[in-house]
Amino acid sequence: MSVLDLPSTREEAWRWADLGGLAAASALAPIAAPDADFLDLPGARLVFVDGVLDEARSVLDRVALVDIAPSGHPLGRRAAGRGWSLRLDAAAAADPVQILHIATAGASHLPAEVLLADDAVAEVVETFVGAGWANRFTRTRLGRGARLMRAVRLLQPAGFISLREEAEIAAAASLVTIFLGAGGQGSRIDAELRLAGEGAHVDYGGALLTRNEQKQECAVAVHHAAPDGTSNQTWRAVAADRSQASLAARVEVARHAQKTDGEQSLRGLLLDRTATVNLKPELEIFADDVKCAHGATVGELDRRALFYLESRGIPPARAEALMTRAFVADAIARIGHEGIREAFEADADAWLEAAL
Repeated sequence: MSVLDLPSTREEAWRWADLGGLAAASALAPIAAPDADFLDLPGARLVFVDGVLDEARSVLDRVALVDIAPSGHPLGRRAAGRGWSLRLDAAAAADPVQILHIATAGASHLPAEVLLADDAVAEVVETFVGAGWANRFTRTRLGRGARLMRAVRLLQPAGFISLREEAEIAAAASLVTIFLGAGGQGSRIDAELRLAGEGAHVDYGGALLTRNEQKQECAVAVHHAAPDGTSNQTWRAVAADRSQASLAARVEVARHAQKTDGEQSLRGLLLDRTATVNLKPELEIFADDVKCAHGATVGELDRRALFYLESRGIPPARAEALMTRAFVADAIARIGHEGIREAFEADADAWLEAAL
């Protein structure tokens, strides 16, 4: 795998990208497929091993395998060809779709699409386990009033996960996507979201938890192209040891996209002073009747609060875990389905137990 055709880290959009880690992940030695299971939910269940569908373990239900047009993005265009597709007709509703990505060696590339007609409702849960380079491209198109909830868990103990996401949201439609990076892999979440219709809504965010020499990042751009749109980006980053977490979130408001309400909240927590959190919120506004705000802070755990908890008999490691869990809770709490949210919370707790 050569990364020579990828952008240089000298380019602003790729300044924090771990291209070296990506190349190293593609060269990892093969491993046995790890044990992994689905959440206890009805609906379609698809298992992809190194990007190839395991038919014996999969139940497609409303999901089909189709040829998907590639993205023009440097990473997204690698995930071209046959992939999974969820298409729902107007006013249709589907049980949750679970996608389990298992990496055992080298690089795997897989495209996907979610196409919802007017007023359709769907929910997708994706989980990444194993080791290697898992490169994925997802195209989302939401019709008027459609609603999609996505929850993505990055749990590989090693390797690299790169996600390219492209979405177009029509009038009164809603896209909610929450990520949790709680594995040991490197990662890059690269998204471009376009609110194309009046009153469209996007809620996009999550938590990236890093330790050791790990690097995780997100680079998200939300384009408001119609009036009365609302967007929220809530990201939390926790970095321990000598790791690095980077959050870049941009909101663009077109001249005619009046009454836009866009909010960004980027917060980083350093568990060790040798760790690094990079935050970069951006607003580019051409309309004159909007409400947009952004906040970015990086800090350490409050020593006075830790002292208070310890004075009540809570061990230091437990006190740190409680405060760190509270720090990431508002990002994970945005998951509407209780069972899925509890699984994410358990993953975050497992990371905290190992890190602290």
